[in-house]
Amino acid sequence: MTLREHIRIFRRGGKLCFDFSKTYFLCDVCNIALEALIPFVPIYFSAKLIDALAAHAPLEELFLYALLTVGLVFVLKVISGFLGKKRDILMNLFYLEEDGKFSEKAMHLPYAALEDPEISRIRFRVKRATQTGFNIFYTMNALEGGVRAAVRILASLALTASFFAIRSAGVAVKLGLVLGIFLAAAASILSTKRIQDRQNQFMEEANELNAYEYIHNEYVSHYDAGKDIRLYAMADWLGDEHFNADLKFWKLNAKHSYRNALETVPVTILNDLLKFAVYGVLIHAALLGEITVGSIAKYVSCVTIFIGGISDLTRSALLAFHNNRYLKQYFEYLDIPNHMYKGSLTVEKRDDYDVDIEFRDVSFRYPGTETWALRHINLRFKIGQKLAIVGENGSGKTTFIKLLCRLYDPDEGEILLNGVNIKKYDYGEYMSLFSVVFQDFRLFAFRLGEVVASSRSYDPEKVRECLVKAKFGDRLGSLPEGTETYLYKHFSDKGVEISGGEAQKIALARALYRNAPFILLDEPTAALDPVSEYEVYSNFNSISGQATTVYISHRLASCRFCDKIAVFDQGRIAQSGSHEELYEAAGKYRELWDAQAQYYVKDNGQGVSPASLELG
Repeated sequence: MTLREHIRIFRRGGKLCFDFSKTYFLCDVCNIALEALIPFVPIYFSAKLIDALAAHAPLEELFLYALLTVGLVFVLKVISGFLGKKRDILMNLFYLEEDGKFSEKAMHLPYAALEDPEISRIRFRVKRATQTGFNIFYTMNALEGGVRAAVRILASLALTASFFAIRSAGVAVKLGLVLGIFLAAAASILSTKRIQDRQNQFMEEANELNAYEYIHNEYVSHYDAGKDIRLYAMADWLGDEHFNADLKFWKLNAKHSYRNALETVPVTILNDLLKFAVYGVLIHAALLGEITVGSIAKYVSCVTIFIGGISDLTRSALLAFHNNRYLKQYFEYLDIPNHMYKGSLTVEKRDDYDVDIEFRDVSFRYPGTETWALRHINLRFKIGQKLAIVGENGSGKTTFIKLLCRLYDPDEGEILLNGVNIKKYDYGEYMSLFSVVFQDFRLFAFRLGEVVASSRSYDPEKVRECLVKAKFGDRLGSLPEGTETYLYKHFSDKGVEISGGEAQKIALARALYRNAPFILLDEPTAALDPVSEYEVYSNFNSISGQATTVYISHRLASCRFCDKIAVFDQGRIAQSGSHEELYEAAGKYRELWDAQAQYYVKDNGQGVSPASLELG
């Protein structure tokens, strides 16, 4: 990157930090500046006090300098302490804002972008880099170091300006000292660069170890892993893995630390030689009466701090330059545009659910692929209809639902809501039309009522009603705190563990609670046996009311009760109609039905026609 680009990225990083929390940012910067300034107060007033003692000044003057030295330092430390505590309190909120910004970006990206492998890789790299300190943490670190160094350099220059007015030191001596200061600073810069480069190398090498440690700790610290660890006697193995990872990290850190320590030796020697030369000039000037005794300590201390400030400024700049590579990628992720068109038409709210949806010659393929996932789909939902989408795995059933919910937009054709292209509707309002239960649904470890309502506030009676309808009523009655009971034990020791079947019932209750005109069940019961799935679907069919319900399954018998069945095959609708119509017609549906019939026939010793199968 060019210097201009480095400056642009760093400025944007600083502005982002400021936007996350202005109060935190200002408290941090002001506290750092005060901490850097405090040492100069005793340097300046101690020199004044020594000079006053040497001049046999009145006792009042001596006490004044002592009081100013102690008093100002005390006041500045109190202010700095207050700012530091306030900064510490706000720090967690600051980094929560950063984490929220990162997560919020994912919510504002189109779903298609989140499934894009390249964007997923960028997102993972940014998240992993952030966890190891890059991006925001090191931006603040570099800012703090820069402010600290700038204050030290400026204060040192202000207190040493009179040094060059010493007459007894000739021009050659002064130029020699200036050259020595620049040589010491240059050596410090070079040493700091090498140390920082080595530190950057260490952070790069430790990045994988940190990621490994993070994933390892996430696994072993989760109570769900306890069963596997005990049953498979994994404790020693996992403990050895953790120890070996820590050992690798320690050895890596030790190697770099030893080299860094050796790197500072020449710089320390050069700095001490420079101090000795400064002492020589100052002692000579003091003997001639040109400067006071107190000035000697002041000048030497300031020259030392000045050189240290140059080193700190270099270190901060190098850290910023190195971090900018990660910060650039961070901003590339934040700058990913959302090209999904979001309309503005209001979706009419109707109590009678009088809405219909039509797929009109819809075709779609996933980004980066040549194969059509769906091709020339034509299908219309009638109000209150129970529709089954069936077919083998990979036939396009879930893709169909993703298009219906506008997680993706069609490549060809259009989807109409009450005769209007769904792209023209307000995106949020359109999404509110659907209650969906996916096969890979997730339940948060919150209170049961909050989980069902998908909200912190909820109607307890409505939650109970939906849970009872979803056949969770008996379990609800046994919960210690009813709808206030936490699921799992992440946030409460009184939380309850639920089975996979119970989780499915809660997910179905969540779909009912939303009271949407369209309910979509995308194989949420795939883990159940065929008979259990049929019972769940039959029960849900009886309680879904006026809602248009779409059942997706690769098991045909589970959807036999539906008004209409659409058979998907290789991204196309191969057949559609009622169960009787489809079974009578030779085709894909009958082929699949006959193949699955063995799982549904009650073996009573009598021959049973597949067309009249009943679950036993």
